[in-house]
Amino acid sequence: MTNHNIESVETVEIDINSQTNDMVDTEMAGETDELKQETKALIEALKRRAQAEAESAGTLTRETYLNAVRKARETIEGEKIIEREKIENSLNVIQQEAEKNWHLFVNQFTELGLRFQDAAKAAWEAFNAPRAN
Repeated sequence: MTNHNIESVETVEIDINSQTNDMVDTEMAGETDELKQETKALIEALKRRAQAEAESAGTLTRETYLNAVRKARETIEGEKIIEREKIENSLNVIQQEAEKNWHLFVNQFTELGLRFQDAAKAAWEAFNAPRAN
């Protein structure tokens, strides 16, 4: 753990541990550099948060550490649920807009069909009307 990389996220410098760096690069091989970088920063922030909470209790006990890790995990899982709900809401809005647009299209197509029908009827009547000589 002596090999560290300094990474920058917005204006905050984050000290990325080489193990975190290697793990994220391996596990997220197909992802963008920006996504990997944000994930590395998140993992390091979680580590620091867990360590700080464990040390703030005065003694680094197993129970204190586990509570800090659980709290961090619950926070992250809660954020995932929020993001998932946002995505689901967006998909619902898109679906509603698509249905609304489909109904508008069907109505306009029906109106166009009726106009063609009226035009064809008027043309037929004009064609068959008696002619005055």
